[in-house]
Amino acid sequence: MLRWGDIIAYAKYSNPEPEKRIEKTEEQWQQILLPDQFRILRLKETESPYRNAYCRLYEPGIYVCAGCGNYLFYSKEKYHAISGWPSFTQPISKGAIKYIFDNSYNMNRIEVQCNVCSGHLGHVFPDGPKLGGLRYCINSASMVLLKS
Repeated sequence: MLRWGDIIAYAKYSNPEPEKRIEKTEEQWQQILLPDQFRILRLKETESPYRNAYCRLYEPGIYVCAGCGNYLFYSKEKYHAISGWPSFTQPISKGAIKYIFDNSYNMNRIEVQCNVCSGHLGHVFPDGPKLGGLRYCINSASMVLLKS
């Protein structure tokens, strides 16, 4: 189980190595992604709170990166955080996510990216449920739910 100290160490020193890497030009990404997916994954924008596909959806399955299909989160790790975006307590594996310090907009946050294609997913915060204490706040457009 990952804890906040692990996240800080990854962002500061080195992220886990992914099993593979997928690299494309921005033009190639734009050709294969839907406009909202491109805006979120490649331009690091944020979708509107509460008005997104997975905010209130609690169906069983696995959430994968919309850009490359990398497995990100089990649906059983999803919880109702009242943040306006899908929230998860843990990634599917230690190497699924990349962590980067984000000081944009005069905030101190940790951005989470897909560790395979470097697509922007959202941010992680230390205010999640007690067990682990993490809240991965993720844009719906950055993921696809593979229903089980």
